[in-house]
Amino acid sequence: MLISDITIGDRSGRAVHVVDGRIAWVGDAADAPAADRVVAGEGALLTPAFVDSHVHATATGLALSGLDLHSSSSLAAATTSVAEHVRRTPTGIVLGTGWDETGWPEGRGLTRADLDAVVGDRPAYLARVDVHSATVSTALLDLVPGIAELPGWSAEGQLRLDAHHAARQAAYGAIGPEQRRTAQRATLDTAAALGIGSVHEMAGPEVSSADDLAALLELAAGPGPRVLGYWGELAERGGLALVGELGLAGAGGDLFCDGAFGSHTAALGNGPYADRPDTAGTLRFATGQLAHHVRACTLAGIQAGFHVIGDAAVAQVIFAVETVAAELGRPAVRACRHRLEHVEMIDRPDIERLSDLGMVASVQPAFDAAWGGDAGMYAERLGVHRALATNPFAAMVDAGVAVALGSDAPVTPLDPWGGVHAAVDHRTRSSALRPFDAFDAATHGGWYAARAEHPDGPLAVGAPADLALWATADTLSGLLDERSRPACRLLVVDGEPIGDLP
Repeated sequence: MLISDITIGDRSGRAVHVVDGRIAWVGDAADAPAADRVVAGEGALLTPAFVDSHVHATATGLALSGLDLHSSSSLAAATTSVAEHVRRTPTGIVLGTGWDETGWPEGRGLTRADLDAVVGDRPAYLARVDVHSATVSTALLDLVPGIAELPGWSAEGQLRLDAHHAARQAAYGAIGPEQRRTAQRATLDTAAALGIGSVHEMAGPEVSSADDLAALLELAAGPGPRVLGYWGELAERGGLALVGELGLAGAGGDLFCDGAFGSHTAALGNGPYADRPDTAGTLRFATGQLAHHVRACTLAGIQAGFHVIGDAAVAQVIFAVETVAAELGRPAVRACRHRLEHVEMIDRPDIERLSDLGMVASVQPAFDAAWGGDAGMYAERLGVHRALATNPFAAMVDAGVAVALGSDAPVTPLDPWGGVHAAVDHRTRSSALRPFDAFDAATHGGWYAARAEHPDGPLAVGAPADLALWATADTLSGLLDERSRPACRLLVVDGEPIGDLP
């Protein structure tokens, strides 16, 4: 296949020849080789396809097609949306996501009583926007014997920590195979329409299930975006076995070392929460457990990964990795590219330690756009000074830390151009990425984070042909300067067009 008369970067009149799933030639359109299939670019911009480095496919698909509370501006609006959903779908479990009490005029979040009043005797699970706490109905609690004894239990029904994870497992365990497949298909179709050629699925026993992950990988074996799977379970609990069984990219991802700022569960190392001085969040594992996981992964040549948001959790994982590096040698650790998800609060010395260990930072710029700055939710939770220091993307890139961009969908939507622009327009200007650094982190960065990059870049001869053709005649630098979000005209994954050729 030849894609001709295109703009690549800032050069027009270019062409790309694809053979056997890889880029075989790049040059001036006038010199292009013959091909059986020719796509006339008509001057449109061609780029590498985006990689979303942190996604939850089933939950995202359910939000796309079901109960999405992101736009609810009040408690009353949220409960009205739930009631309407219950009327439209009169049977089965009620699953929803996205409610955020920050700024609600009622001054509080959703409670079990609120939910019971509209769902009656149906099991219901409604995740807060950060998906690190949820409000559940009485009928859902009845499905989890012993939940009242777990850390994070609340009689009001907003659950955190282990109680939340147990409720989430019960809720998603009630999804049937057909509903799950429909949700996963919706996510992959949406990703394709946005020019996303690959997603990193962050699965784990506290997020979804092995069956859910296996079904997603099976679905992704057909036409559409590729899925690189991660399983977040400690090695001491058998977490590495599934990596080999399913051919996963790594043993980590959402291996929760702490929680989230919004739910007051991210582990802070420099004082308690500004709006909850009774807590500084929670570290969920002993450092020795994390070191054991890193050691097992390193010895097996497997990438480990960890969910870390607060600075205490970040420092704990880095110490665990350094412990293993002292035992097995830094080259062995660096070869694995162990990765951290989110890394929202990190001290400057720890950034240097990340770089020295060859670790990857998988970050979500939309978090800063949604909750950062001096008047956002982070400022409410952390105080302005700490809030403005979150998500220091520029410091990480400048220190040589490999950065990959993602959405954490459904926490924030699949929106690759939006993520790039949010990284450039960081609410703390000194933490903003340069435009091309942000674009690189959203494309090549995702390949590098999964240890699957081509050494010469995603548009080099020999690289996998994962390409996106955009409905714009602008150059890449012009598009980045203008903060444009062009529509995707054509997505190519592994050399094959997804959908009809234009």
